[in-house]
Amino acid sequence: MFFIPFRQALVFEFQDTGRPLAYIPFSKEETFKIKYTHSIHLSDVVESYKITEKGYIQQYELMYEDFSIGMPENASEGEIFEQKDGKYFLKNMNRIFPSFDLRIGKVRANHRVIFMNEEYQLSKYIEPGTWIRIKFKKINIFQQLKGVNILEST
Repeated sequence: MFFIPFRQALVFEFQDTGRPLAYIPFSKEETFKIKYTHSIHLSDVVESYKITEKGYIQQYELMYEDFSIGMPENASEGEIFEQKDGKYFLKNMNRIFPSFDLRIGKVRANHRVIFMNEEYQLSKYIEPGTWIRIKFKKINIFQQLKGVNILEST
């Protein structure tokens, strides 16, 4: 029973090893956001995601404050581009991933995950500079003990 996956979670794994560093337990299909400070124009970027019925991660929105290097200037097919209150939004995105990789920023990025309107600074749970893989999956008790439950460690 110790090794039977039973708890749905958004898992932050060490590189591509499958070893959990931290996780957020999900009770059902949920949404989450990744927020960071852009390294060049030093303003916030917020990427919004939801979990699909098949357990994939879908990016459905992107918000940013400056047109600059690395930021889109308009929407792709089927997407909606909006400007509101000095911010730019790409909405109706349908970018689906089984997982995605991220390197926790050492200097400016200050990566945070937003879940249920609460912001959690990832460098509090994961060493800055670490390459992580983010995925949604079932985890077992052993994996839960190896990783940090972000919601319980604040």
